Amino acid sequence: MEKIRMGISACLLGESVRYDGGHARDRYVTDILGQYMDFVPVCPEMEAGLGVPREPIRLEGDPGAPRVITINTKRDLTDTMTTWAERRVGELEKENLCGFIFKSKSPSSGMERVKVYTEKGTSVKKGVGVFAKAFMDRFPRIPVEEDGRLHDPRLRENFIERIFALNRWRRMLEGKPEFRFPL
Repeated sequence: MEKIRMGISACLLGESVRYDGGHARDRYVTDILGQYMDFVPVCPEMEAGLGVPREPIRLEGDPGAPRVITINTKRDLTDTMTTWAERRVGELEKENLCGFIFKSKSPSSGMERVKVYTEKGTSVKKGVGVFAKAFMDRFPRIPVEEDGRLHDPRLRENFIERIFALNRWRRMLEGKPEFRFPL
């Protein structure tokens, strides 16, 4: 059986790309889903040129249109990250992805409830990571999920069913059904 193409935050595969040089390997993703999926890893911060290790970033300002700011030096990286994200989602269009697994809580890859800090230093969990937003805006019909939510059996089952359904649909349109029913 041909593996299904899936986008994924690179740190979830065990790649040491996080700001502190660490990773966030998710064994369910690598050991179970990896049997059926061909992963296309993406690390927004690394690919946008921020390197490892790097100063951590966070979202600040209006939750509907937050800025990407470095925590210590207060550098505004919004233009760098949004320009990169738009280019990268354009490249991913050619990958024929059937889904994407994002790193939760990430200012670049969190798909929901990402902390956005106000001028007073308090936070609200109403943000969306810059790359995740660009991806979901460009591909509204491709199933997406976060690593943490995959531990919920119902959410996980729903996500996986949508991935396989999209893959079957595309194969049918290409004239390559996965199996044939007996007549």
